[in-house]
Amino acid sequence: MNREVSVCNRQRVHAVRTPLLRRIVHWLLEEYSGLNEFDLSIQLVNASVMAKLNEQFLQHQGSTDVITFDYRESGSAALHGEIVICLDDAVKQAREFRTTWPGELTRYVIHGVLHLRGYDDLNSSDRKKMKREENRLLREVGRRFKLTELAVPSRRRTIPDSIKAAARAR
Repeated sequence: MNREVSVCNRQRVHAVRTPLLRRIVHWLLEEYSGLNEFDLSIQLVNASVMAKLNEQFLQHQGSTDVITFDYRESGSAALHGEIVICLDDAVKQAREFRTTWPGELTRYVIHGVLHLRGYDDLNSSDRKKMKREENRLLREVGRRFKLTELAVPSRRRTIPDSIKAAARAR
């Protein structure tokens, strides 16, 4: 196994700078986790795709923010997995918690990496421990990378005033 991180943007909610996301993930795996071997795929999807995955693999109804699949072979120290992230949910949660969707996206990546590193959130005590580490890492990543740059500015085309006027005149 090598040091492979792939990011596939399969949604159209927001344009994402995937090279920057890949650099953030490499930092999490190499610097934070100290891993020498990893193979990680990150899939960015919409709510419809996530709802199907959530039902198929977790038997839960509706979309969710992040699902992590651990493909590591028993006894292997190398990280091998997939993190599926719903950008629709990231945008919704960002509004609810008054943060940015790139910050939420980064939180979900961290959450998935923590799961792949053995953290769990099934009971209250483990959930608190995982949340503390998630918050700590999000602060650290935010110091090292400009998370707002994950967002690609929209290229809205403006309609010239002459065309607007002609349309109104009809």
